[in-house]
Amino acid sequence: MIIGIPKEIKTREYRVAMTPAGARTLTEAGHLVLVESGAGIGSGLNDEDYGQAGARVVESANKVFAEAELIVKVKEPLPAEYDLLRPKQYLFTYLHLAANPQLAASLLDKRVTALAYETLQLQDGSLPLLQPMSEVAGRMAVQIGAHFLQKENGGKGVLLAGAPGVRPGRVVVLGAGTGGSNAVRIAVGMGADVTVIDIDPSKLALLDDHYGNHIHTLMSNSQNIEEEIPRADLVIGAVLIPGAKAPHLVSQALVKRMEAGGVIVDLAVDQGGCIETIRPTTHDEPVRTIHGVLHYGVANMPGAVSRTSTFALTNSTVAYVRSIANRGLKDALAQDAALAKGLNTHEGKLHNRAVAEALGLPFTPASF
Repeated sequence: MIIGIPKEIKTREYRVAMTPAGARTLTEAGHLVLVESGAGIGSGLNDEDYGQAGARVVESANKVFAEAELIVKVKEPLPAEYDLLRPKQYLFTYLHLAANPQLAASLLDKRVTALAYETLQLQDGSLPLLQPMSEVAGRMAVQIGAHFLQKENGGKGVLLAGAPGVRPGRVVVLGAGTGGSNAVRIAVGMGADVTVIDIDPSKLALLDDHYGNHIHTLMSNSQNIEEEIPRADLVIGAVLIPGAKAPHLVSQALVKRMEAGGVIVDLAVDQGGCIETIRPTTHDEPVRTIHGVLHYGVANMPGAVSRTSTFALTNSTVAYVRSIANRGLKDALAQDAALAKGLNTHEGKLHNRAVAEALGLPFTPASF
Protein backbone atom coordinates (compact mmCIF):
# COMPACT_ATOMS: atom_id res chain seq x y z
CA MET A 1 0.00 0.00 0.00
CA ILE A 2 1.14 3.58 -0.63
CA ILE A 3 1.00 5.56 2.63
CA GLY A 4 1.23 9.36 2.58
CA ILE A 5 2.51 11.64 5.36
CA PRO A 6 1.81 15.30 4.47
CA LYS A 7 3.13 18.29 6.37
CA GLU A 8 0.61 19.67 8.87
CA ILE A 9 -0.67 23.14 7.98
CA LYS A 10 -2.71 24.10 11.07
CA THR A 11 -1.34 27.24 12.75
CA ARG A 12 1.86 26.40 14.64
CA GLU A 13 1.25 22.66 14.30
CA TYR A 14 4.76 21.24 14.55
CA ARG A 15 3.89 17.57 14.92
CA VAL A 16 4.14 15.02 12.12
CA ALA A 17 2.06 11.87 11.83
CA MET A 18 4.95 9.41 11.60
CA THR A 19 8.53 9.26 12.90
CA PRO A 20 11.29 7.79 10.70
CA ALA A 21 11.20 4.68 12.91
CA GLY A 22 7.48 4.34 12.21
CA ALA A 23 8.10 4.77 8.49
CA ARG A 24 10.79 2.11 8.65
CA THR A 25 8.33 -0.31 10.26
CA LEU A 26 6.04 0.17 7.28
CA THR A 27 8.71 0.00 4.58
CA GLU A 28 10.12 -3.18 6.10
CA ALA A 29 6.62 -4.66 5.73
CA GLY A 30 6.80 -3.92 2.00
CA HIS A 31 4.85 -0.68 1.81
CA LEU A 32 5.78 2.60 0.14
CA VAL A 33 5.81 5.60 2.46
CA LEU A 34 5.66 9.07 0.89
CA VAL A 35 6.70 11.95 3.14
CA GLU A 36 6.26 15.58 2.15
CA SER A 37 9.58 17.42 2.28
CA GLY A 38 9.91 19.31 5.55
CA ALA A 39 7.04 17.47 7.24
CA GLY A 40 9.15 16.49 10.25
CA ILE A 41 11.18 19.67 10.71
CA GLY A 42 8.98 20.98 13.53
CA SER A 43 9.67 17.80 15.49
CA GLY A 44 13.40 17.86 14.82
CA LEU A 45 13.18 15.22 12.08
CA ASN A 46 14.72 16.01 8.69
CA ASP A 47 14.19 14.59 5.21
CA GLU A 48 17.42 12.58 5.43
CA ASP A 49 16.08 10.75 8.50
CA TYR A 50 13.08 9.58 6.49
CA GLY A 51 15.16 8.69 3.47
CA GLN A 52 17.43 6.52 5.59
CA ALA A 53 14.33 4.79 6.98
CA GLY A 54 13.30 3.77 3.46
CA ALA A 55 10.63 6.40 2.89
CA ARG A 56 10.46 8.47 -0.30
CA VAL A 57 10.53 12.22 0.26
CA VAL A 58 8.41 14.18 -2.24
CA GLU A 59 8.29 17.88 -2.89
CA SER A 60 4.65 18.76 -2.20
CA ALA A 61 1.44 17.89 -0.41
CA ASN A 62 -0.24 17.67 -3.83
CA LYS A 63 2.01 14.76 -4.73
CA VAL A 64 1.43 13.00 -1.41
CA PHE A 65 -2.35 13.24 -1.70
CA ALA A 66 -2.35 12.37 -5.42
CA GLU A 67 -0.37 9.14 -5.03
CA ALA A 68 -1.17 7.80 -1.56
CA GLU A 69 -3.94 5.30 -0.95
CA LEU A 70 -3.84 5.96 2.80
CA ILE A 71 -3.22 9.45 4.18
CA VAL A 72 -1.98 9.54 7.78
CA LYS A 73 -2.12 12.92 9.55
CA VAL A 74 -2.12 14.43 13.00
CA LYS A 75 -4.88 17.02 12.72
CA GLU A 76 -8.05 17.14 10.67
CA PRO A 77 -7.81 18.37 7.07
CA LEU A 78 -8.27 22.12 6.79
CA PRO A 79 -10.38 23.67 3.98
CA ALA A 80 -7.24 24.20 1.88
CA GLU A 81 -6.75 20.42 1.89
CA TYR A 82 -10.32 19.37 1.09
CA ASP A 83 -9.77 19.43 -2.66
CA LEU A 84 -6.64 17.27 -2.32
CA LEU A 85 -8.64 14.34 -0.98
CA ARG A 86 -9.80 11.76 -3.51
CA PRO A 87 -12.84 9.45 -3.64
CA LYS A 88 -12.23 6.10 -1.93
CA GLN A 89 -8.99 7.37 -0.41
CA TYR A 90 -8.33 6.36 3.20
CA LEU A 91 -7.71 9.04 5.82
CA PHE A 92 -6.48 8.26 9.35
CA THR A 93 -6.15 11.20 11.76
CA TYR A 94 -7.82 13.14 14.56
CA LEU A 95 -11.11 14.25 13.01
CA HIS A 96 -13.50 15.56 15.72
CA LEU A 97 -16.33 15.65 13.18
CA ALA A 98 -19.04 16.32 15.77
CA ALA A 99 -17.77 19.89 16.01
CA ASN A 100 -16.88 20.28 12.33
CA PRO A 101 -19.89 19.87 10.00
CA GLN A 102 -18.01 21.46 7.09
CA LEU A 103 -15.32 18.77 7.14
CA ALA A 104 -17.90 16.02 7.61
CA ALA A 105 -19.81 17.25 4.57
CA SER A 106 -16.65 17.30 2.46
CA LEU A 107 -15.64 13.76 3.46
CA LEU A 108 -19.13 12.46 2.71
CA ASP A 109 -19.34 14.31 -0.59
CA LYS A 110 -15.95 13.02 -1.71
CA ARG A 111 -16.72 9.49 -0.46
CA VAL A 112 -13.51 9.42 1.57
CA THR A 113 -13.06 6.55 4.01
CA ALA A 114 -12.10 8.43 7.18
CA LEU A 115 -10.99 6.82 10.42
CA ALA A 116 -10.69 8.96 13.54
CA TYR A 117 -8.03 8.41 16.16
CA GLU A 118 -10.36 9.73 18.85
CA THR A 119 -13.17 7.19 18.29
CA LEU A 120 -10.98 4.08 18.04
CA GLN A 121 -11.97 2.32 21.25
CA LEU A 122 -10.89 -0.86 23.04
CA GLN A 123 -13.34 -3.25 24.68
CA ASP A 124 -12.66 -1.77 28.13
CA GLY A 125 -13.76 1.65 26.85
CA SER A 126 -10.26 3.13 26.66
CA LEU A 127 -9.17 5.24 23.69
CA PRO A 128 -5.62 4.14 22.80
CA LEU A 129 -4.96 6.76 20.12
CA LEU A 130 -6.45 9.65 22.07
CA GLN A 131 -4.66 8.65 25.26
CA PRO A 132 -1.11 9.78 24.42
CA MET A 133 -2.21 13.27 23.38
CA SER A 134 -4.62 13.51 26.31
CA GLU A 135 -1.72 12.70 28.62
CA VAL A 136 0.37 15.45 27.04
CA ALA A 137 -2.48 17.99 26.99
CA GLY A 138 -3.46 17.24 30.59
CA ARG A 139 0.10 17.81 31.79
CA MET A 140 0.44 20.97 29.70
CA ALA A 141 -2.88 22.42 30.89
CA VAL A 142 -1.63 23.17 34.39
CA GLN A 143 1.63 24.77 33.32
CA ILE A 144 -0.25 26.86 30.74
CA GLY A 145 -2.79 27.87 33.37
CA ALA A 146 -0.01 28.79 35.78
CA HIS A 147 1.59 30.94 33.07
CA PHE A 148 -1.55 32.91 32.34
CA LEU A 149 -2.37 33.36 36.03
CA GLN A 150 0.68 35.62 36.24
CA LYS A 151 -0.35 39.28 36.33
CA GLU A 152 1.90 40.25 33.44
CA ASN A 153 0.12 37.68 31.28
CA GLY A 154 -3.35 38.98 32.13
CA GLY A 155 -4.12 36.79 35.13
CA LYS A 156 -5.00 37.61 38.71
CA GLY A 157 -1.42 37.23 39.93
CA VAL A 158 -1.76 33.88 41.71
CA LEU A 159 1.07 31.39 42.25
CA LEU A 160 -0.42 27.88 42.25
CA ALA A 161 2.03 26.72 44.91
CA GLY A 162 1.17 29.62 47.20
CA ALA A 163 3.78 30.77 49.71
CA PRO A 164 4.34 30.46 53.47
CA GLY A 165 1.33 32.08 55.09
CA VAL A 166 -0.52 32.37 51.74
CA ARG A 167 -3.01 29.82 50.46
CA PRO A 168 -2.12 27.95 47.23
CA GLY A 169 -4.03 28.53 44.04
CA ARG A 170 -7.29 26.64 43.60
CA VAL A 171 -7.50 24.31 40.59
CA VAL A 172 -10.76 22.64 39.57
CA VAL A 173 -10.49 19.79 37.07
CA LEU A 174 -13.70 18.73 35.31
CA GLY A 175 -13.25 15.09 34.31
CA ALA A 176 -11.11 12.33 35.80
CA GLY A 177 -10.21 10.53 32.59
CA THR A 178 -6.78 10.52 30.99
CA GLY A 179 -6.53 14.28 30.43
CA GLY A 180 -8.02 15.17 33.78
CA SER A 181 -5.98 12.71 35.82
CA ASN A 182 -2.78 13.94 34.19
CA ALA A 183 -3.76 17.52 34.99
CA VAL A 184 -4.34 16.48 38.60
CA ARG A 185 -0.89 14.91 38.70
CA ILE A 186 0.86 18.13 37.66
CA ALA A 187 -1.34 20.40 39.79
CA VAL A 188 -0.63 18.32 42.88
CA GLY A 189 3.06 18.35 42.05
CA MET A 190 2.96 22.16 41.89
CA GLY A 191 1.38 22.30 45.33
CA ALA A 192 -2.02 23.63 44.27
CA ASP A 193 -5.31 23.09 46.09
CA VAL A 194 -6.90 20.60 43.68
CA THR A 195 -10.53 19.56 43.27
CA VAL A 196 -11.50 17.01 40.65
CA ILE A 197 -15.11 16.49 39.58
CA ASP A 198 -16.38 13.49 37.64
CA ILE A 199 -19.56 11.52 37.03
CA ASP A 200 -17.84 8.15 37.61
CA PRO A 201 -17.27 7.23 41.30
CA SER A 202 -14.71 4.57 40.37
CA LYS A 203 -12.45 7.15 38.67
CA LEU A 204 -12.69 9.41 41.69
CA ALA A 205 -11.88 6.47 43.95
CA LEU A 206 -8.72 5.70 41.97
CA LEU A 207 -7.52 9.29 42.30
CA ASP A 208 -8.44 9.38 45.97
CA ASP A 209 -6.51 6.15 46.61
CA HIS A 210 -3.47 7.60 44.85
CA TYR A 211 -3.43 11.15 46.22
CA GLY A 212 -5.39 10.79 49.46
CA ASN A 213 -5.94 14.11 51.22
CA HIS A 214 -3.80 15.96 48.68
CA ILE A 215 -6.92 16.40 46.52
CA HIS A 216 -10.65 16.82 46.89
CA THR A 217 -12.97 14.58 44.85
CA LEU A 218 -16.57 15.48 44.08
CA MET A 219 -19.35 13.91 42.08
CA SER A 220 -20.35 15.83 39.00
CA ASN A 221 -23.66 17.55 39.54
CA SER A 222 -24.89 21.09 39.04
CA GLN A 223 -24.67 22.00 42.73
CA ASN A 224 -21.04 20.94 43.15
CA ILE A 225 -20.03 22.64 39.90
CA GLU A 226 -21.83 25.86 40.85
CA GLU A 227 -20.10 25.90 44.23
CA GLU A 228 -16.58 25.13 43.00
CA ILE A 229 -16.17 27.10 39.76
CA PRO A 230 -16.54 30.62 41.23
CA ARG A 231 -13.83 29.84 43.84
CA ALA A 232 -11.35 28.50 41.28
CA ASP A 233 -8.28 30.34 40.07
CA LEU A 234 -7.80 27.79 37.27
CA VAL A 235 -10.50 25.62 35.70
CA ILE A 236 -9.44 22.74 33.45
CA GLY A 237 -12.12 21.17 31.27
CA ALA A 238 -11.35 17.54 30.49
CA VAL A 239 -14.72 16.02 29.66
CA LEU A 240 -15.04 13.54 26.81
CA ILE A 241 -17.84 11.51 25.25
CA PRO A 242 -16.19 9.55 22.39
CA GLY A 243 -17.26 11.00 19.04
CA ALA A 244 -19.94 13.27 20.52
CA LYS A 245 -19.96 16.96 21.32
CA ALA A 246 -18.84 17.70 24.86
CA PRO A 247 -21.63 18.71 27.26
CA HIS A 248 -21.54 22.29 28.58
CA LEU A 249 -20.93 21.80 32.29
CA VAL A 250 -19.99 25.42 32.97
CA SER A 251 -22.50 28.01 31.81
CA GLN A 252 -21.80 31.59 30.82
CA ALA A 253 -23.56 32.73 33.98
CA LEU A 254 -21.14 30.65 36.06
CA VAL A 255 -18.11 32.08 34.22
CA LYS A 256 -19.37 35.56 35.14
CA ARG A 257 -19.15 34.57 38.80
CA MET A 258 -15.41 33.78 38.56
CA GLU A 259 -12.96 36.44 39.72
CA ALA A 260 -11.40 38.63 37.06
CA GLY A 261 -8.05 37.25 35.98
CA GLY A 262 -9.07 33.64 36.51
CA VAL A 263 -8.07 31.17 33.81
CA ILE A 264 -9.95 28.45 31.93
CA VAL A 265 -8.15 25.79 29.87
CA ASP A 266 -10.61 23.58 27.99
CA LEU A 267 -9.08 20.37 26.65
CA ALA A 268 -12.45 19.44 25.14
CA VAL A 269 -12.44 22.38 22.71
CA ASP A 270 -11.96 20.02 19.74
CA GLN A 271 -15.33 18.51 20.58
CA GLY A 272 -17.05 21.84 21.16
CA GLY A 273 -15.78 22.39 24.70
CA CYS A 274 -17.34 21.77 28.11
CA ILE A 275 -17.27 25.48 28.99
CA GLU A 276 -20.08 27.40 27.28
CA THR A 277 -17.91 30.45 26.60
CA ILE A 278 -14.90 28.62 25.12
CA ARG A 279 -14.01 29.05 21.45
CA PRO A 280 -11.10 27.54 19.49
CA THR A 281 -7.96 29.67 19.58
CA THR A 282 -4.49 29.26 18.09
CA HIS A 283 -0.94 29.24 19.37
CA ASP A 284 -0.57 32.70 17.78
CA GLU A 285 -3.47 34.11 19.83
CA PRO A 286 -4.08 31.50 22.52
CA VAL A 287 -6.28 33.44 24.93
CA ARG A 288 -9.60 35.28 24.71
CA THR A 289 -10.85 37.25 27.71
CA ILE A 290 -14.57 36.90 28.37
CA HIS A 291 -16.24 38.41 31.45
CA GLY A 292 -12.75 39.14 32.77
CA VAL A 293 -11.73 35.47 32.63
CA LEU A 294 -8.92 34.25 30.36
CA HIS A 295 -10.05 31.40 28.07
CA TYR A 296 -7.35 29.18 26.55
CA GLY A 297 -8.84 27.09 23.73
CA VAL A 298 -5.91 26.02 21.55
CA ALA A 299 -7.18 22.97 19.69
CA ASN A 300 -3.72 21.55 18.98
CA MET A 301 -2.13 22.18 22.35
CA PRO A 302 0.30 19.21 22.17
CA GLY A 303 1.73 20.70 18.97
CA ALA A 304 3.74 23.06 21.17
CA VAL A 305 5.75 20.11 22.51
CA SER A 306 5.97 18.57 19.09
CA ARG A 307 8.89 16.19 19.49
CA THR A 308 7.45 14.49 22.57
CA SER A 309 3.98 14.41 21.00
CA THR A 310 5.13 13.05 17.63
CA PHE A 311 6.99 10.14 19.18
CA ALA A 312 4.16 9.38 21.63
CA LEU A 313 1.57 9.44 18.84
CA THR A 314 3.55 7.25 16.45
CA ASN A 315 4.12 4.71 19.21
CA SER A 316 0.36 4.24 19.36
CA THR A 317 -0.73 4.64 15.73
CA VAL A 318 1.84 2.70 13.73
CA ALA A 319 0.47 -0.74 14.59
CA TYR A 320 -2.98 0.23 13.29
CA VAL A 321 -1.52 1.79 10.14
CA ARG A 322 0.46 -1.38 9.52
CA SER A 323 -2.65 -3.52 10.05
CA ILE A 324 -4.62 -1.53 7.44
CA ALA A 325 -1.72 -1.66 5.00
CA ASN A 326 -0.99 -5.37 5.50
CA ARG A 327 -4.54 -6.71 5.54
CA GLY A 328 -6.47 -4.13 3.56
CA LEU A 329 -9.16 -2.02 5.20
CA LYS A 330 -12.00 -4.55 5.09
CA ASP A 331 -10.07 -7.36 6.75
CA ALA A 332 -8.37 -5.02 9.22
CA LEU A 333 -11.73 -3.70 10.43
CA ALA A 334 -13.27 -7.17 10.50
CA GLN A 335 -10.45 -8.51 12.67
CA ASP A 336 -10.13 -5.55 15.04
CA ALA A 337 -13.27 -4.27 16.75
CA ALA A 338 -11.38 -1.31 18.21
CA LEU A 339 -10.21 -0.16 14.78
CA ALA A 340 -13.72 -0.64 13.41
CA LYS A 341 -14.99 1.91 15.95
CA GLY A 342 -12.60 4.39 14.40
CA LEU A 343 -14.50 4.32 11.13
CA ASN A 344 -16.43 7.59 10.72
CA THR A 345 -17.20 7.91 6.99
CA HIS A 346 -17.19 5.45 4.10
CA GLU A 347 -18.68 5.71 0.60
CA GLY A 348 -20.71 8.78 1.51
CA LYS A 349 -22.20 7.42 4.75
CA LEU A 350 -21.63 8.13 8.43
CA HIS A 351 -20.74 5.07 10.47
CA ASN A 352 -20.30 6.60 13.92
CA ARG A 353 -23.56 7.00 15.80
CA ALA A 354 -22.38 9.76 18.17
CA VAL A 355 -21.03 11.83 15.27
CA ALA A 356 -24.23 11.34 13.25
CA GLU A 357 -26.41 12.39 16.18
CA ALA A 358 -24.25 15.47 16.85
CA LEU A 359 -24.51 16.54 13.20
CA GLY A 360 -28.17 15.61 12.79
CA LEU A 361 -27.33 13.23 9.92
CA PRO A 362 -28.35 9.62 9.25
CA PHE A 363 -26.30 6.88 10.90
CA THR A 364 -25.50 3.72 8.93
CA PRO A 365 -24.05 0.67 10.71
CA ALA A 366 -20.81 -0.48 9.11
CA SER A 367 -21.10 -3.72 7.15
CA PHE A 368 -17.46 -4.82 7.26
